[in-house]
Amino acid sequence: MILKNAALYPVDQPPIVPGYLAFEGGKITALGPMEQCPQGEGLDLRGARVYPGFVDAHCHLGMFGDSLGFEGEDGNETTDPVTPHLRAIDGINPLDRCFREAREGGVTTVLTGPGSANAIGGQFAALKTAGRWVDEMIVKAPVAMKFALGENPKWSYKERDEAPITRMATAALIREQLAKAREYLRKQEKAKEDEDAEPPEFDAKLEALVPVIKGELPAHFHAHRADDIATALRIGREFRLKTVIVHGTEGYLVKELLAKEHAPVITGPLFGDRSKPELGNQRLENSALLAQAGVPTAICTDHPENPIQYLPLGAALAAKAGMKPEEALAAITLRAAEIAGIADRVGSLTVGKDADIVVWDGDPLDMTSQTRMVFVSGNRVK
Repeated sequence: MILKNAALYPVDQPPIVPGYLAFEGGKITALGPMEQCPQGEGLDLRGARVYPGFVDAHCHLGMFGDSLGFEGEDGNETTDPVTPHLRAIDGINPLDRCFREAREGGVTTVLTGPGSANAIGGQFAALKTAGRWVDEMIVKAPVAMKFALGENPKWSYKERDEAPITRMATAALIREQLAKAREYLRKQEKAKEDEDAEPPEFDAKLEALVPVIKGELPAHFHAHRADDIATALRIGREFRLKTVIVHGTEGYLVKELLAKEHAPVITGPLFGDRSKPELGNQRLENSALLAQAGVPTAICTDHPENPIQYLPLGAALAAKAGMKPEEALAAITLRAAEIAGIADRVGSLTVGKDADIVVWDGDPLDMTSQTRMVFVSGNRVK
C-alpha cells in the first residue's frame, strides 16, 4: 500500500509536504517526498495529513467495562494492598466498545492495567487497540509495574480498617516487598552459582518483582502531590528502579528536581474537576512547564477518567497552555512510546516500525479535525 500526495508528520523528522508513505506486511517500508515516490498505483490523499497512531502511555482501557457496574470492574483487587503478580492481560476485555472509540480517535496503542487502589497493583501491558484476542494485540507485556502513593490506597483500605491508611504505611509496604524481592533474587543467583545453595521457595509476588529490582521492568508510580512524587523518587533511588511518575499533578512545583532526577512524567488526565484534595493544585500548564524544564513528558487520558478518544484533546489543551505544538504531538506519539520502552515499534512514521497510521483531514490538535482512515499494523480499521 502506498499513500500519496499527503502531508506527512513523522514526528522524528520534519514534515514532508507533499510526501508518500509505503507499508507492507504490517511495517512501514518507505516514506519521502513525492518526487521519490515509486511508480504504480497508490491511494491519493490529496493533501490530507498523515500521522503515526497515537500512544496513550497510561490508561485502564478494557479494565473497567463501559456502561457496566461491578460486573465490568476488573482494575482493582482491593482484598490485598500488594498484588504485583496480577497481570493486566488477564483482566482486559478487548471487545469493550471503547477500543473502537480509541481507534476512531486515532489512538492505536495503549498502556493499560490495574488501578491505583493498591500500593502495588500489578503488571501493565502495552497493546494495540485493534483485535478481539488480547494475546494477538500485545506489543509488550509486562511493560511496567504499577505502584500507587497518596490518597487512593489510603481510602481503599481505610474502608476495610486495614493497612495502609497513611502515606507512611503505603511506602513501607512497597519497601518491604521490594526488599523481599531483592533478597529473593539474591538467593536465586546464589543457587545458580553454588550447587549446594538452596533456591528460595517459589513466591509469585516476589517473582513478579524480580524484573523491577533488576531494572528491566519500569516502576510506574501513581503520584499527584509533590511529596508523593518525592517519595516515589526516594524509593526508586533506594532500590535502583527505573522510575516513571504517572500523573505528577504537582510536578510543576518541583520541575527542576524532576529534571535533575531524569525522571519521566506521564501527565494527565488534563481536563476534569478537582475531585479530591491532592488535585487542588492542578494546573493545565503542568505538561508545558515540565517539558520546558527538560523533563521527558507524555500525556495520558487515564481512561475512563478522560474518554480514550480525547487523547488529542489533552495534547491540544497542553499546547494551549504553553507546550510547543510539536512537543504536545510528541507527548502522545514518540515521547510516550519512548517512556513506555516501545519506541522500536510505535510512535513515529519510521521505516521498520509498525504501520500504525492515521489520516486526518486537518491538524489533530484542532478539535474540529476528523480521522479519515486508521491503519493498525497495516490493516485498515476505519
